[in-house]
Amino acid sequence: MFPAEARLEPGSFRDRDSRVVVADDAVYRLLSGRGAEDWHALASSPLLERLTAEGRLIATEEVADAPLVNGSPPQVLAEPIAAVLRHERIPFVSYPYEWTFGMLRDAALLQLGLELDALDAGLTLKDATPYNVQFRGSEPVFIDVGSFEPLREGEAWAGYRQFCMLYLYPLLLQAYRGISFQPWLRGSIDGITPLEAARLFGIRDRLRRGVLTHVALHARLERRYGERAGGEVKEELKKANFKPELIKANVARLRKLVGRLRWKAGDTAWTDYRRANTYSDEDAARKADFVREAIGGRQRRLAWDLGCNDGAYARIAAEQASEVIAVDSDHATVEALYRSLREEGERRILPLVANLADPSPGLGWRGRERRRLEERGTPDLVLALALVHHVSITANVPLGEFLDWLRELEAEVVIEFPTREDPMVRRLLSGKREGSNADYERGSFERQLGERFRIERSEPLPSGLRVLYLARP
Repeated sequence: MFPAEARLEPGSFRDRDSRVVVADDAVYRLLSGRGAEDWHALASSPLLERLTAEGRLIATEEVADAPLVNGSPPQVLAEPIAAVLRHERIPFVSYPYEWTFGMLRDAALLQLGLELDALDAGLTLKDATPYNVQFRGSEPVFIDVGSFEPLREGEAWAGYRQFCMLYLYPLLLQAYRGISFQPWLRGSIDGITPLEAARLFGIRDRLRRGVLTHVALHARLERRYGERAGGEVKEELKKANFKPELIKANVARLRKLVGRLRWKAGDTAWTDYRRANTYSDEDAARKADFVREAIGGRQRRLAWDLGCNDGAYARIAAEQASEVIAVDSDHATVEALYRSLREEGERRILPLVANLADPSPGLGWRGRERRRLEERGTPDLVLALALVHHVSITANVPLGEFLDWLRELEAEVVIEFPTREDPMVRRLLSGKREGSNADYERGSFERQLGERFRIERSEPLPSGLRVLYLARP
């Protein structure tokens, strides 16, 4: 019996041979006849079991019946459902425009490694989008089993252009030019085209690894052939008796290129925050104790640490939460956190780059292919530490508006209020006119917090400059 709340995943329509239905316990994939043939080609090879055991591919099994959506099997394919797969469910879905450089790079290496393994098994991946990769904490895993298909004679790797647009060009921009890729990927669900990438790299950049071959020459091909390039090149390759060994060599070169890419993030105002902040040792110790006591001994399903910085409090939350989403707007800081989590093998904390005053919107067809942060799984615990003054003063979001958003999450909240006497608050206000952000007062904050939550505890830190609160809806 499938759960009544099973729902069709609106972002899965692009593959006409595979549609996804999401339930509380698992994710189900409905396959057409061709999709079922591709699945059975993968399932009959040793590759499926090996990739699953290694954690690189989502755990999958074939089941007898399709899940019910609104009481009946969904009619979402152009033909009858030929097979149904059941996948392990990822705790929280994230998107490439929320990842760090290291996360996108590791996802690209996973994609290329899978393509090489598939080629050895007589298979290939029909596409190469990072939306087919998710993270279990700091570990990338490939989730689109429907992407595997038998390799057809004389055909090149169909995913090459997509790999360039959604993986390679964003990584090259970040590594070579220091240009953040997140706004580009958030701005276009299909990524950066070869022609756009060619305009972003100068003549001197062509001396850098990968730019001449994968950017300049790729763009020249598209200028010459336009939309006909894919079909004409495909036919020419067939006539030339194109060999799988050439695909493998190209993918291996790409993997070597991506593996060499490095981003020197440098220092920002937040990368050294733990050492240079205005907290006394006594304040810092008491704050950590308050968070640990507020969380208590009760297990949480999902916690959010908003404005996570180096993840110190996300780690405390992970002591009692199955999954912690650690969010910060500073890319360099989150990249450092991701690297440390990777070294630790930490799978409970997922670091993401996001600005809460300008969060990820709904994107794609009808704004439903990629969902807003709170639509992907609401937390039962939120940490909002050293955050409210940046949202209220820097971004000019009224205190009540920010608290309304927190209240809509229906979660317990551990929140910190730095008073107007706090050095950081004084610094933020110093660039504003006298009387700005008049609502930013402790009394006003406590009144508005109390209107939306039940304040269970409050405690000023020893310095008296900041106050901590535990509040429940």
